[in-house]
Amino acid sequence: MENKHLDARGKGEYTYDFRNDVLLFKIKDRDYAMSIEFENLIVDIDTKGYITGLRLFDASQLFKLSKLALNSVKNFEFNTKVEDKVITIQLRFTSVLRNKPVISHGQDIVRETSDSHIRNSEVLCTVA
Repeated sequence: MENKHLDARGKGEYTYDFRNDVLLFKIKDRDYAMSIEFENLIVDIDTKGYITGLRLFDASQLFKLSKLALNSVKNFEFNTKVEDKVITIQLRFTSVLRNKPVISHGQDIVRETSDSHIRNSEVLCTVA
């Protein structure tokens, strides 16, 4: 099966919902098609079958960081890979507190899906 690649370096954006503790990373200007839900994670898929967004719930608990640190993310990158309905996400970001990059954090997430809409693919996204 062919493996598709999407290079979205410089096309990412992020938001953090402080009140609900939801962290969102996504690629700008992609046509949304559907989402796949897991326990504390929703993965957004575009019309071409690429993972183009990540919504992480209870993010401060997941990353063991304060909400203030999550509210001040200044750069991030995510790499996703889908092979045989296994989604692997590598997420890296840096938070800035008092104008100093004090927290670099990463998280590797692996989930299995039975969804037939998701195809083998790889995505690299960084914030602009």
